[in-house]
Amino acid sequence: MILRVLTLALLILYPVAWFAPLLRAGLLPIFGLSEISVITGLQSLWDSDVVLALVVTVFAIFAPYLKTIGLALIQWHLLDRRTLPALHILGKLAMADIFLIALYITLAKGIGLATIETAWGLYLFTGCILMGLGLGLLTERRLRG
Repeated sequence: MILRVLTLALLILYPVAWFAPLLRAGLLPIFGLSEISVITGLQSLWDSDVVLALVVTVFAIFAPYLKTIGLALIQWHLLDRRTLPALHILGKLAMADIFLIALYITLAKGIGLATIETAWGLYLFTGCILMGLGLGLLTERRLRG
């Protein structure tokens, strides 16, 4: 029962994480910092690089959300448990997005001209991804036992 509740909670937490500030960025500290979320980052990407925007949309939005929906369907016995390996792949794709965000932050800080501060949304988004991975493993273990 707790797995079902946590999985359904993720369906609510993901959209919150997409709109929450991942980081605050600015050219120099004296000019102030603007907040960047998954959604504002995607909006910016769609204007400049459509292919990269599609990739990030798949990693950040579709992969984790589809995985969570799939887990919920399996837990409620509405989807065959043989789909779990495919759901694990979706979870790994979602984790790639966290890696990309961390890489961008590291690169921007290394340049020295930009000011980058992580915000609470990065931790929420990362927590959602990790919780999704954990729920997938626990669901698989429960189905085996």
